Amino acid sequence: MSGLSMDESLLESIMPRPKVLVTSCDIPQVGLDLLGEKCDLTILPYVTPTQDEVLAAIPGHDGVLVTEHVKVDYKFLNNASRELKVVSTMSTGYDHLDVRDIKFRGIQVGYTPVGFSAAVAEIAVMLLLNAARRAHEGRTLLEEGKTESGPQWLLGHELRGSTVGIVGPENIGQEVSKRLDGFAVERFLYSEFSRNPDADELEANFVSLGYLLMYSDFIVIDLPLTIYTRGLFDDEAFKRMKKTAVLVNVGFGAVVNTSSLLKALKEGTIFAAGVDVIDPEPLPKHHELLRLPNFEIVPHLGSATVKAREEMSIIAAQNILDALEDKPLAYSL
Repeated sequence: MSGLSMDESLLESIMPRPKVLVTSCDIPQVGLDLLGEKCDLTILPYVTPTQDEVLAAIPGHDGVLVTEHVKVDYKFLNNASRELKVVSTMSTGYDHLDVRDIKFRGIQVGYTPVGFSAAVAEIAVMLLLNAARRAHEGRTLLEEGKTESGPQWLLGHELRGSTVGIVGPENIGQEVSKRLDGFAVERFLYSEFSRNPDADELEANFVSLGYLLMYSDFIVIDLPLTIYTRGLFDDEAFKRMKKTAVLVNVGFGAVVNTSSLLKALKEGTIFAAGVDVIDPEPLPKHHELLRLPNFEIVPHLGSATVKAREEMSIIAAQNILDALEDKPLAYSL
């Protein structure tokens, strides 16, 4: 039985339901169901629509749920109706949103910075282990029939007794630390702009980036992309690392200079690297990095689990519902 009074039920039946545009037909159903309880949905019949297709559909909607493939810029906002109250992106990054212009127009902006940390941390651990133990190289040699049985063949590095450095230990970095704790790591280091109390609780030592690069056996990058972090890992950064170091990037591709990474791997400046993100993305199929034996890569699969994507869709949907009900967004920009 409904908890609404008779007057409330009558009012609800008379008042028009908000209209929400969903720009991708690939949004998990659980998020769509949540939105559909209170809103009329327009779902574009494309996984990744063109910008023109989105612009044609946006007028007349009170809210819009986008993915990072859709640019919400001056042209988008001019095409939107005055009724537009909220833009919610199902992503942690928001380079595709002109946040300043959106907020200037009195429109709320939501994103999904949680819900996927565990999934990305698992990918980071997978890449770290694969790179350290030369999984890609071993598979290639196996396929070529070039396996050997000598005691010094295809030796890698193990986590036991190592130093693991995490650059940017926010949610994902902390989840990585938790998962590596059972590998008998000797110590964890972390570096970011300021000391993080949560990281201290995980017994990770706050150090400068320079110190972390010099003394870490494994380095996991979980940094946002800003004017300060773009290209942060360049030739000079790689020269500071151990020759036995393994680098993992699950943050943003452009934090690592791709040319510098290629040079470091080819020249043996570092031992190996594993990345979920790269610049450019996707990496061209003939890129030289893909021919290196000490380079592990997956095509941006960090949050690609059923559970993570469902949780992200729920957060994105709830951001829209909160805005339409004049409530503060749990995850706003």
